Amino acid sequence: QVQLVESGGALVQPGGSLRLPCAASTSSFSIYTMGWYRQAPGKQRDYVAGISSGGTTNYADSVTGRFTISRDNAKKTVYLQMNSLKPEDTAVYYCTRIMYMRGPSTGSWGQGTQVTVSS
Repeated sequence: QVQLVESGGALVQPGGSLRLPCAASTSSFSIYTMGWYRQAPGKQRDYVAGISSGGTTNYADSVTGRFTISRDNAKKTVYLQMNSLKPEDTAVYYCTRIMYMRGPSTGSWGQGTQVTVSS
């Protein structure tokens, strides 16, 4: 199992930006497809973005054009840059290894980091 640790969550005003890092423990990180999911209170956990081992990216329609996923294999870290944040982006954000773009998690989840967008 991959150990994952998310950070960077905060309270931010609408229109603001945040960058969420997720650090992985495994030496095989560079070959994994990684993804970000989010879960708002009372709702299911939804896919946000994914990045392949080769750097191909994919986004949910709700965040396309505002969020950017990236990775640094030397640091074994995947990032989620979030711009133009909206109140509906409020959620706990999780990173995970995924089988393929928009695919299911392999079962390794971090503890999550809270993002709250509010004035």
